[in-house]
Amino acid sequence: MMLRGKDMALSLLAVGTAAVAGYVLRSSRTRTGDSRSKADLGARIVAREEIPADATVVDASSRRLEEIPGARRAIERAVRNGAREEWEHVTLERSGAWSVVDAVRGSLPYYDGTDGEYNGVYVRYEDRFLVLDAIGWARLEDPLY
Repeated sequence: MMLRGKDMALSLLAVGTAAVAGYVLRSSRTRTGDSRSKADLGARIVAREEIPADATVVDASSRRLEEIPGARRAIERAVRNGAREEWEHVTLERSGAWSVVDAVRGSLPYYDGTDGEYNGVYVRYEDRFLVLDAIGWARLEDPLY
């Protein structure tokens, strides 16, 4: 009779260990999926007078601008909605989205504003001027609460 109790205890221990291992594996996959990066591209219309004298203005048809995912959509959305007071946003949620922020800030003439000037890339779209900027973030862990 005592031997059966040991066998039962060993079986329960094996099943419990397998359950814990499955939970750990599933949790690590969920966290990996949640840690995907996000990038938010924002654009708004600015007056010609708001463009800093030392900022380079890029034409909207620029190939470098065209290669940045979401940039064209953010610009067109800002123009369509007449975004002078608010930024029009496009959020990219995928692996490598952070590289969009690097592309906006590294492959285009990014302007670091001071004294109330906008940070970003100044763009000419037909007869309007806009400023385009990007931020990125990644969810690294689940919230505590």
